[in-house]
Amino acid sequence: MTEKMTTRPVLLRATMKDVAALARVSLKTVSRVINNEPTVNTELAARVRQAAEQLRYQPNFGASALRRSDGRSSTIGVLLEDLSNPFSATIYRAVEEVATKRSVSVLGGSLDESSVREHELTTSLSRHRVDGVIIAPASHDHQYLRQEQEAGIPFVFVDRPPSLLKADQVLSDSREGTQAAVRHLIDVGHRRIGYLGDATTISTAQERHLGYLDALKDAGIPVDPALVVQDLRTIDSAHATVLRILRSKKPPTAFFTGQNLLTMGAVRALRETGSQDKIALVGFDDFLMADLLQPAVTVVAQDVVAIGREAARILFERIDGDRSEPRHVVITTQLIQRGSGEIPPTS
Repeated sequence: MTEKMTTRPVLLRATMKDVAALARVSLKTVSRVINNEPTVNTELAARVRQAAEQLRYQPNFGASALRRSDGRSSTIGVLLEDLSNPFSATIYRAVEEVATKRSVSVLGGSLDESSVREHELTTSLSRHRVDGVIIAPASHDHQYLRQEQEAGIPFVFVDRPPSLLKADQVLSDSREGTQAAVRHLIDVGHRRIGYLGDATTISTAQERHLGYLDALKDAGIPVDPALVVQDLRTIDSAHATVLRILRSKKPPTAFFTGQNLLTMGAVRALRETGSQDKIALVGFDDFLMADLLQPAVTVVAQDVVAIGREAARILFERIDGDRSEPRHVVITTQLIQRGSGEIPPTS
């Protein structure tokens, strides 16, 4: 015995032709109403809107962009390292707030430090005919974007500069911010300062490592390779690394951590070993509830909101026709002393 299969009818999306037919008007009239042109007769506009509502019609903005004289889609792309990371999420939100005021939609994506994914997502955004892109790049050669630039799509780089491509960039001063943080630990009395760094392929991680070396050199303190660990990417890797270093014969009296996830891992390890009041800690990037821990965490805070807003401002100026030379904007960092970075060495 076979069961009779039932199929659901396929529901097709209503088109402008359907709306025009139901409202008994021309396609051109429907287009003018959808684009909020003020010259349409009030009675005709009401009929079109009623028909669109009845048919649950949704405008195809991709197609309408092709018909508009300026070719704009009223969408921009934002490609960041990881939209779940507080740093990326804050930039995205800041850009979105600026875009919303201009009635522009934002398409976001996470690159996950993959150059392949960067290529895929920039290609996808181009096919969606976005008006511009804000990107924290994962790759190290951006010549492939030159054709898109020449076609009129502006790119603004955030957090990391472009490579082999002239484009706008909005960055924090990673080297100087790190140097100030390590100098602060030295001023407190520390001479053995551990360094936990992000992936060495990332330009900001390279800059922060250089800032660490600058501060030690200026103070006449030799670098101990046993205290320097790079290519750490997660909370767990930082946690395990700090535990290992603390068990060594000559552990440091302080740590500098190169990004917020590494700081979180270090905090976990210090608390697990009961060292949070004995070992000093300064992290690059602030993070949620860092000020509520005991001791509260001293950080080098980036003005992430300012980075996002400035990037959005520049992007929309480019979209509006600004063809001046590419801009290099540096947003200053701030050392926020909360307690963990002010613990003196105990030995």
